[in-house]
Amino acid sequence: MPSPALPERAARAALAAHFTPAALAAELAQSSAQEVWEQRVRHDNSGRLAQYKPTDELANAQLSCQFIIPSDESWPTALADLGPDCPLGLWARGGDQLPHLTANAVTVTGNRNATEQAITRAQAFATAVAEAGHTVTATLAYGVDAAAHRAAALAGRATLAVLPRGLDRAHPHDHAQLLSSVPATGGAVVSLYQPGTAASGATLRASATLLAALARAVILIEAMDHAEAAMHTAEVAAALNRHLLAPPATEDIRADGSTRLLAEQRAVLVPDPAAALALL
Repeated sequence: MPSPALPERAARAALAAHFTPAALAAELAQSSAQEVWEQRVRHDNSGRLAQYKPTDELANAQLSCQFIIPSDESWPTALADLGPDCPLGLWARGGDQLPHLTANAVTVTGNRNATEQAITRAQAFATAVAEAGHTVTATLAYGVDAAAHRAAALAGRATLAVLPRGLDRAHPHDHAQLLSSVPATGGAVVSLYQPGTAASGATLRASATLLAALARAVILIEAMDHAEAAMHTAEVAAALNRHLLAPPATEDIRADGSTRLLAEQRAVLVPDPAAALALL
């Protein structure tokens, strides 16, 4: 008796657990996700993929979060701008809110080890963005991003969070309460990674790309050059023709990335939140 057909959602989740989107883009342009998974299993000499049970793995993971795929109504259409790097799917809590949240998403991001001035600016910009009806979008990282989420929440507005790990735990771990509060107040939390996946340099970089792609604009409050995920978010935003805005850089070394982007005119100077809103 032949085995039942593998659902597309389970096939995409299985592929996403083992491969990057770019590694599969050519195959998926010619074949369905189910066919690509079966082909990959057949050609896997290690036997690792054959031992993986896509339907069971998906069912277990979806006990705590949803796996959204491009054919779903809630799929963020802006992700198509990533081309071959477009995710195979997104793990989400509060996924039903994504169409509303991403329609006017504005990323507010910056250093984890932020200056006091950066934290104050993050709060001011996030509050203004939220009160103007945009969705503050950020990671849950220490520093600028967490400050942006909390400021929007204080303004009574829902936010969108991007995590560089599975949604079973927060990153950083002691922001578990912040992780829970986002979907509980009408927001959503999304990740490229299935529950149980730990954060790494690779997941941080991929999630920074997702953070830029989900938003119509990125406000870079403060960033160190060549060191922070926030700088990668800014670089991707510029490449995707998203609005890249930045307040005046301070003389602190932690703002040298912002200084460079402004000097190269890749970021638009916004002296205050009102200037940012005018451009949005």
